[in-house]
Amino acid sequence: MSGSRIAALGHHQPARVLTNDDLARLVDTSDDWIRQRTGIVTRRIADTESVTDLAAAAAGKALASAGLAPEEIDMVVVATCSAMDRCPSIATQVAGRLGIPSAVGFDVNNGCAGFCTALATADHAVRAGAARHALVIGAERMSDVTDWTDRSSCVLLGDGAGAAVLSHDPTGRGVGPVVWGSDPTRGHAVRLDDGWQPKFRQEGQTVYRWATTALAPIAEEACRRAGITPADLGAVVTHQANLRIIEAVVDRLGATGAVVARDVVESGNTSAASVPLALAKLVERGEVPGGAPTLLLGFGGGLSWAGQVVICP
Repeated sequence: MSGSRIAALGHHQPARVLTNDDLARLVDTSDDWIRQRTGIVTRRIADTESVTDLAAAAAGKALASAGLAPEEIDMVVVATCSAMDRCPSIATQVAGRLGIPSAVGFDVNNGCAGFCTALATADHAVRAGAARHALVIGAERMSDVTDWTDRSSCVLLGDGAGAAVLSHDPTGRGVGPVVWGSDPTRGHAVRLDDGWQPKFRQEGQTVYRWATTALAPIAEEACRRAGITPADLGAVVTHQANLRIIEAVVDRLGATGAVVARDVVESGNTSAASVPLALAKLVERGEVPGGAPTLLLGFGGGLSWAGQVVICP
């Protein structure tokens, strides 16, 4: 059965770096406190760039790397939970910026699991013959929904975007079957409060306990559906929520030979952007060889999750 593959990647982050020491001048915190509890050292903050700006910049790089003309793109999907624009979608705005003439475009809001959800949706469209080439983007301006007076959450969040070009693959092995779902009974644990100017809220201990117990079995199932074991993985790219969570999940999974994305250290939690942003950086630096089986795993608001094994471009 034919399927899809990731043909190219791109990423973009704002220029302004916000350090832990900078945050210590805003709220009662310290560099040592933040590092010990989250692993985060810096994050990027957008001053003037919108979610559309961030998404278009990352998508433009991915499109150029793929060597495709804009008119060859049949679908644009943007995963975001922080976009303030409701209509037109960020996806169609990105298509306009890049000169993509007539692709279907829509946004997906599944919190931090958004990119993996969008990737699976685009993969299904390619498998069904509804698209041949798709742009899948995760883009967030989390600084817009940050409560800068809440020291437990403002230290976590950053802005950025990552993008992937998904193309038809006759082998059907480029993007593995998705494992996705949600636990709405715990949806309050990671949320944006209702309203036109929502703020990010999180129950840290609830999320930590859930993530460190529930995610490894989900990752194992994604590997099983792809026909591999965790020991076969060349890389693991989870949502960059917290370094302690990432390391606990990977340790329990037993992917001992895999390169592990730790972009959270320099980028913070960028929600739906974190998986493609971290993956694109690993590939750009040559830390993961082309053809390596790579686990992508998004999780967060909802509580939702989505993950799949892809072949690294």
